[in-house]
Amino acid sequence: MNSVVIAKFGGSAIGVDGISIPIIIQRINSLSKDAKVVAVFSAPLTVVEGKPTSLTDVALELGKRAEEGKTSDLIILRKTYEKILELVSSEFQDKCRMIIDDDLDKVRIELEKAMEKKEFSDETRSKTLAYSGEILMSYVMDYILKSQGIKSEAVKLENWPIITDSNIESTNFIASESNKRVEHLEKLLEQNQVITIGGFIGRTADGIITTFERGGSDRTAADLGILLHKKFDVKIDLEKDSSVVSADPRIVKEGLTEVHSISYNEARLAGMFGMNILDPVAIKEILENGASLPIVITDMRNPEKTTTVERKITNRDGHPIKIITGKKNCAILRIEDEFVHKLLESLENKKRYSEFVILSPFSKDGIKFSRILFLDGDYVKRNEKYVLGFDPLATITYNRGVITLIGDEMWRVQQIVSKTSAKIGESGLNILNIDAQEETSRIIVVVEDSGNNIEKAISAIHEERSNIKFI
Repeated sequence: MNSVVIAKFGGSAIGVDGISIPIIIQRINSLSKDAKVVAVFSAPLTVVEGKPTSLTDVALELGKRAEEGKTSDLIILRKTYEKILELVSSEFQDKCRMIIDDDLDKVRIELEKAMEKKEFSDETRSKTLAYSGEILMSYVMDYILKSQGIKSEAVKLENWPIITDSNIESTNFIASESNKRVEHLEKLLEQNQVITIGGFIGRTADGIITTFERGGSDRTAADLGILLHKKFDVKIDLEKDSSVVSADPRIVKEGLTEVHSISYNEARLAGMFGMNILDPVAIKEILENGASLPIVITDMRNPEKTTTVERKITNRDGHPIKIITGKKNCAILRIEDEFVHKLLESLENKKRYSEFVILSPFSKDGIKFSRILFLDGDYVKRNEKYVLGFDPLATITYNRGVITLIGDEMWRVQQIVSKTSAKIGESGLNILNIDAQEETSRIIVVVEDSGNNIEKAISAIHEERSNIKFI
C-alpha cells in the first residue's frame, strides 16, 4: 500500500507574509522522500496595527465594512501575496500573478455584493474567505513548489473532494458524498509527488462553497485521511510553530514539559478546553467514520520534536497529568433531567454542535437536574431562545471560566482533587464548582471569569504538578 502523509500548515506555521515558507519547503521535501504528500494550507498572516493577523480576520473585517456600506481596499491582501510571490521563480511568476489577480477580483465582486445587500453572510462570506485565504494560498504554494523542481499540483475548486452539508458558515463533512468525488484526488496523487489544497473550505453536492468553523483546516486534514485511508497507508502530520507542552506557554513560562504521546481522547479534551493542539471535531469525525489514523504534531522548526496522537496509548511513561489548560467565556445551563435528552439530541443532530460537556447532575426539592457546561458563552447567547425552548424554567449562568486537568490515567495520582482545590484556594480564587469523573479522564474546576483568574489558576496547578507523586 502506497504511503501518503497529509501535512497541514496553519497560518502561524506559514507566518507573516509567508516568512516561514522556506522551512515549509524543507519539511515537504523531507516528508516526500518516503511518501506522497497532501499539503493542506490555511490563510497566511499579515500585520494589522502591529499584531500578526490572519488574512481570514482581515477578510471578515472587510466584509463587516461592506455590510455597513463602506468600500474596501484590498491592498492589505494584495501586499501579502505580492510578498509571497517573490518566492515563485520567473518561469511561473506571470501565471501565479494572474491567479492572485483573478482570485482577488472574485473577492472584490463578493464584497460589492455584500455592500448592495448590506449583508455579509452565506456564500458571499464563504467565497470571500476562500478566494482571499486558503484556496488562493494553496494555488500560490503549488507554484512555489514547482519553482523548487517539485512535481506538484493544486486541487481546484471544481474538483473539490470535501463535500459538506448546506450549513454554509459552519458546515459539516459528508463522507458518503465525498467518497463519490475522491477519484480526482487519487489520480493527482498517482501523477504527482505533492498535492496542495486549501483547508477550512468545503462544497455542497450542488457546488456551493462552504466553510468549517475556525480551526477547520485540521478537519480538512482529518477528512482527507478518512477519504484516503482505505486505498493508502495514511498518516496525518499537523505542522506547528511549537511542540506540545504541559500547559499553554503563553501562560506558564517555567517548568513546562514536552508531551510525547496523547490519546485521541486527551487530544480532543485539550482542544475543547483551549489548547491549540488540534480541532477536537477532527478527532470526532475520524471516530465517527470508523477510521484509526495515526496523527503526529510536529514542531516545524525542530522536526525531531513530535507528539504522537493515537486512538489508545499503550505505554505509561511520563506524568499521568498530561496537560493543564483553561477556557474563558463559558456558560452553565441547569435544566431538568427529563428535558435534557431532547436538547442533547437536537444539539447533536440538528445543530451539529459539540462544544459542551455534561457535568455531574444534582437534585433539589426532589427534582433531578442536569448541568451542561458550554465552552463558548457567545454561542449560547446567540442561541438562548433555542436552548431555553426545551425547558422554560432552565437557567443559564454566564461569565464562567474553567480550568481543566487532562490525562487518561489520572487515577494514578493520589488525592488529586483535594490537592488541586487546595492550590487554587491558596492562589486566592473561589471555586464555584469542581467536577471529577474518572471515566472522562478530566477534572474541571469552574471559577468566575474575571481578570486573570484562569491564568492564575493554571499557573498554580501546573506548579503543583511537578511536586505530585503518582503510582
